[in-house]
Amino acid sequence: MNISPQIITRFAPSPTGHLHLGHAYSARLAHDFARARDGRFLLRIEDIDQGRCKAEYESAIYEDMKWIGLTWETPVRRQSDHMDDYRQALDILDRKGVLFPCFCTRKDIRREIADSGRAAHSSEGPLYPGTCRTLTMAERQLRLDADTPHALRLDMAKALELLGDETLIWKDIDAGEQIANPETLLRTLGDAVLARKDIPTSYHLSVVVDDHLQNISHVIRGKDLFQATHLHRLLQFLLNYNTPQYLHHKLLTDDKGWRYAKRDNSKTLKFMRENGEEVAWASFF
Repeated sequence: MNISPQIITRFAPSPTGHLHLGHAYSARLAHDFARARDGRFLLRIEDIDQGRCKAEYESAIYEDMKWIGLTWETPVRRQSDHMDDYRQALDILDRKGVLFPCFCTRKDIRREIADSGRAAHSSEGPLYPGTCRTLTMAERQLRLDADTPHALRLDMAKALELLGDETLIWKDIDAGEQIANPETLLRTLGDAVLARKDIPTSYHLSVVVDDHLQNISHVIRGKDLFQATHLHRLLQFLLNYNTPQYLHHKLLTDDKGWRYAKRDNSKTLKFMRENGEEVAWASFF
């Protein structure tokens, strides 16, 4: 008799501010998806950026999650406690020859793009023009020896060479089968940052590693991360990880049509909780 693998979902907020209705919607979707299928729901704290993360926001996450009626397994995985996991993944990628140090600042990148006449953009800003990719080993070592601040980037072209003729497929429950084709990876994602000198990981690397180590079967998150999933699928290939299924849900907007976001001071769950308001779930589903 074939036994279907257990459904495991997760909600992974960053404690850089208070949760808002968009977070509540995403968390509820992941929670209910698992519970309806006798699965497991995990909470993960994405706190790799210790300079922006605060204990008060992490505490508020737990309070908000309880307030909207969600339960999760303990202990909760906190990314800051698992930096060695990300270093090990970087070591694998380094041994495969698909990493290179980048010494460019954001200003350097903008200037290079302006000088070259290129205006390519990824979902995270101007697409990296490859400035440091062509440095010689001697030039790289000279800057490393001088302790020059740098990031580690994925050499997308070399990574795609390792891919060979293999087709990278991933499935979105709503959008269907997707192909992470080389053109998309090169032209819209490019040489993504996978780690910085002060933080030995990035969102892209840590989320792929965490989902693998926690055996996540279904990743439920917003449509704003749809394109990033092509990159995550490539990292799964390079690290020899299984690929979960995905569901990229709609992004909630306020009455003015603006997407809920921490940076815009959207109404928080903490504010609603402390002022006796309720989440109008029926309007979301």
